[in-house]
Amino acid sequence: MDTTLQTIAAKVSEGRRLEPEEGLALLRSADVWTIGRLADHARRRRHGQVAYYNINRHINYSNICALSCHFCSFYRKKEQPGAYEYSAGQIAELARNAAAAGATEIHIVGGLHPWLGFSYYTDMLSAIRAAAPKLHIKAFTAVEIVHLARIDRRPNDIRGVLADLQAAGLGSLPGGGAEVFDDRVHDQAFKGKIRSDKWIEVHRAAHELGLFSNATILYGHIESLEDRIEHLCLLRDAQDEAISAGHPGRFQTVIPLPFVPDGSALGHLHGPTGLDDLKMLAVCRLMLDNFEHIKAFWIMQTLELSQLALSFGVDDVDGTVGWYDITKVGGADTNQQVDVATLRRVIREAGFIPIERDTLYRRVVRDGADWDVVRYDPATSQAMAVTA
Repeated sequence: MDTTLQTIAAKVSEGRRLEPEEGLALLRSADVWTIGRLADHARRRRHGQVAYYNINRHINYSNICALSCHFCSFYRKKEQPGAYEYSAGQIAELARNAAAAGATEIHIVGGLHPWLGFSYYTDMLSAIRAAAPKLHIKAFTAVEIVHLARIDRRPNDIRGVLADLQAAGLGSLPGGGAEVFDDRVHDQAFKGKIRSDKWIEVHRAAHELGLFSNATILYGHIESLEDRIEHLCLLRDAQDEAISAGHPGRFQTVIPLPFVPDGSALGHLHGPTGLDDLKMLAVCRLMLDNFEHIKAFWIMQTLELSQLALSFGVDDVDGTVGWYDITKVGGADTNQQVDVATLRRVIREAGFIPIERDTLYRRVVRDGADWDVVRYDPATSQAMAVTA
């Protein structure tokens, strides 16, 4: 074992919180196997041999965006080839098809469209709810929420905007748009996007309203290792606040996202290696002691590395996806999907027990496309299938 990790290993064994300098020591260490072993210990203490997946469908409603972030190859201007926007009816039809195929979740994000009004988004949610009432709608990053508040001329009423979206059918928030919580990195790579304080403000308001949310970190571009640890500590502090305040919602999982150069303005960078990915996933598990789950997003980390990551602190490999237009690793197209049998096989081959979950990490019982979630009767400790 790397001798600098001995004290950290003792703290992990005792279940004590790591300090920022200890997280930095983990990222700087070349002893990736010890780091993985420590993260695996922390992961198994929470989840045993269970590993989660879900049946979901991603929808990117538009790639037209007012911003031009250097790391992004997804956005288009309206006049550019390949620019698109879907109507509420088209999105509802996609949701209906997903529900018919057994999906439990729709994941919706898009560009910051400069001309669509607020009603477009509430109409979209209402149309999905009418077409597929059982589907959980996870939609709109914190960046999009701030944009919606601006276009609806309510920039100081984030809570009210979220409440209106919730009333229309919003079930939870994804974790995108966080990138890296550092002003220098923001100014160089994604100038114009909201900074850490605003991103956290949106999620705090969501948690107060009872909406659960996720968090991300985009790593492997121009940020430093210190920036990564500061980002994780800010997330940990925000979760501490939600727990201490007794908010009905909170962060469920963190999804570390490796930078993929694609055709972006930062395409000259190489992006992280597989070892970088494993170390980052493991350090997230070790640093975020108040986050229940760590997810490997196989679309960006590849299914093969995500399988290995289950022994590096990860307990969730995401889902079937179906369509993903934001990042295309290794020349993939937008039709990026995997079937349930493959997900279950990948988990079993890694030595874990595959469990289908819904968005809120309730276990799913299923008969073909029909499904229910499992809850436990506290009086008898018996499992009960209930309508979601």
